[in-house]
Amino acid sequence: MTDTTLAAGQPAGATAAPRALLEVRDLAVSFGGIKAVDGLSFSVNEGEIISVIGPNGAGKTSAFNCISGFYRPGRGSVVFDGQSIIRRKPSDITRRGMARTFQNVRLFGEMSVLDNVKTAMHANLQQNVFDAMLHTPRFKRSEAQCAEDARGWLDFVGFRADDELLVTQLPYGEQRRVEIARALATQPKLLLLDEPGAGLNHSEKIELMSLIRKIRDLGVGIVLIEHDMGLVMQVSERIVVLNYGKEIADGTPQEIKQDPAVIAAYLGEEEA
Repeated sequence: MTDTTLAAGQPAGATAAPRALLEVRDLAVSFGGIKAVDGLSFSVNEGEIISVIGPNGAGKTSAFNCISGFYRPGRGSVVFDGQSIIRRKPSDITRRGMARTFQNVRLFGEMSVLDNVKTAMHANLQQNVFDAMLHTPRFKRSEAQCAEDARGWLDFVGFRADDELLVTQLPYGEQRRVEIARALATQPKLLLLDEPGAGLNHSEKIELMSLIRKIRDLGVGIVLIEHDMGLVMQVSERIVVLNYGKEIADGTPQEIKQDPAVIAAYLGEEEA
């Protein structure tokens, strides 16, 4: 039997408001006397694509490092999926459902493509140290399922090469795909992408935009740092702009394109 009861005050036919997955408030981090991030506030809903942009040195990656647990902020709050993650270790934040990629690809060069993706899945495998030592039937079933799931994520991101190759044998664009597949293998609710378009050619960037939307369609929230403004404007639903660590704008792509403060930050006051 279908429950047709409406929430109090909610009109018939109304849809539920999107749920905030990440809430960043007044975030700040300093290195010596330099304020890398100074008062950043924004939120991300489930299944929403947001870009964080700004000139070089604006504080974008520092903000990512605070959100994902690599830096400890000097002030502010980061609430993910309803719980504060300030002072949590990156591994704990990953287990809670946040994954990220890095500006410079960080894969295990001495391992195969498949094994790189499998490393993201071992924390959730149904096995223990004795299973691994004795190669029990449970261990073999678990490893087979792990390999199957890893290949599924590689297929999802459009990986085209042999998954038994070492990642160092791959062209740069394929390494990017492997890194995203590894992040997705943790089954995240939120994915942070740091410069995923860096080093890609035009056709690869078109494919990247399609992949980002495909990930969003899984219900995953996405926060993107990217310098390619064409990519940002086409794929983002909302854009947050930083300059010298401070947030100077937050709006739709159309609003950001017309914002005088954003134009001045990128082109300089006289040009603006």
